[in-house]
Amino acid sequence: MNSSELQDRVIAALRKVHDPEIPVNIYDLGLIYELKLDGGKASVKMTLTAPNCPVADQIVADVTKAVRGVEGVSEADVDLVFDPPWSPAKMTDVGRLELLAMGVDPDRAKDSIASRPTGLTVGRRKPGMH
Repeated sequence: MNSSELQDRVIAALRKVHDPEIPVNIYDLGLIYELKLDGGKASVKMTLTAPNCPVADQIVADVTKAVRGVEGVSEADVDLVFDPPWSPAKMTDVGRLELLAMGVDPDRAKDSIASRPTGLTVGRRKPGMH
């Protein structure tokens, strides 16, 4: 298996890990800042939507387990970082669409991110919003 295939498999595994507070996988939420593969060793730099996340340890453990479970990965090092801070702008288009389909508008979070634990606002979209 070449490195591109291995990276695709690791990303697929990361897409199976979800933040329990936000029903979108961590990859599409933009929580994965860096993924490096060196042979069978995977190094991941990730963040959380908020530094005070009560399930931070569980999410990091889930990421470590998911990456280690990929065929071709013999070692996984997951580093939790908070610089730069997460914002909804880091989400993939897929993540944004998933949230919008659930009535969560990531764009509304931009103004309130400092005042809420996740900065995401759950609720109905205004008519005409895309």
